[in-house]
Amino acid sequence: MTLNDVAKHTGISRANLSKIEQAESKTVPAPTLNKLLKLYEVNDPTVQSAMHELSKLAGQKGWWSLYKGLLPQTLTDFEAEACALRTYEAQVVPGLLQTPAYADAIFRANRVRDDNEITQRVTARMARQNILNRLDPPTYLVIIDEAAIRRMVGSVNVMREQLRHLTHMAARDSIDIYVLPFSAGAHTSTEGSYSVMDFPDPRDASIVYLESPTTTMFLEEDHQVRSYNDMFGSTQSCSMSPAQTLDFLNHCIQELEE
Repeated sequence: MTLNDVAKHTGISRANLSKIEQAESKTVPAPTLNKLLKLYEVNDPTVQSAMHELSKLAGQKGWWSLYKGLLPQTLTDFEAEACALRTYEAQVVPGLLQTPAYADAIFRANRVRDDNEITQRVTARMARQNILNRLDPPTYLVIIDEAAIRRMVGSVNVMREQLRHLTHMAARDSIDIYVLPFSAGAHTSTEGSYSVMDFPDPRDASIVYLESPTTTMFLEEDHQVRSYNDMFGSTQSCSMSPAQTLDFLNHCIQELEE
């Protein structure tokens, strides 16, 4: 629906609706929220209650952490809808390209101690990778720092299997993998890992995804996305080509077999 459509059906002014949708309003008044929930056919009482509680707490720092179980899995939703993904990863192989054993070792290093939780996390990560196996997979451009390739995660066998998996994934038409060598020195992506997601509908703006040990962040302002696009392009120009990357990965696999 357009803003005009929603305004006509709810009696809420177009200006107020715009402020809500652009996150310019700190909270949404209960009567307004009720009208929107009714119009959008949000009939589940649990979801309605959660939305009202979220509206009350919207001005509080960290309010979203209380409702992780009720909020949608935003990253996986965005990845599933994206037509193109661009990722720079400085420390580890990106999650979409990890093997189960490598992912297991990463979670254990991150002090996820409970075996059952580790199994669930690994299973979830493998399920997330299904977007790359669709008949119409997104275009996936990945820049991996040489440090992530050289770093021994788990064991020699785990790393050898992981690097072989990268060579197999690199053979797909929809995936290009670039290794950023140590010799590149300082580069535009030195401040950390990030992903940029593009969507097939031109009305849907691209989104930048950032992750830290305690929080995640989505950036969608034009100037922010443009900045990360520039960073990615510049870092890509400093990286090995996909063909050179494949040779490098095979060389690293050979070293692990000696």
